[in-house]
Amino acid sequence: MTHSDQDAEKIHYICQTYVAQKPGRDGQANLKIAKQFQYTTASAAENRAEREAESEECAGADAYMVIEDPATGEVGSPRFLVRLGDVPEFDDF
Repeated sequence: MTHSDQDAEKIHYICQTYVAQKPGRDGQANLKIAKQFQYTTASAAENRAEREAESEECAGADAYMVIEDPATGEVGSPRFLVRLGDVPEFDDF
């Protein structure tokens, strides 16, 4: 492996699902992360999000990508590929 290979950005494709929690004191139900799956392609993450969003216990699902800088370990903001069902606002993410 050359030095340039070690410095290449890593792209992570994630499917993340949500379930609704019981309403709190304010009477509003909140979302909680239920599952996370990592894939090597965007289409695989999107397909899983679509399948998960169809299940009864799933309130919603996201498929997104993040870019990691291996030199610093920093991960960028998510870039959503698909958002299905009841999902948190981006600011809550």
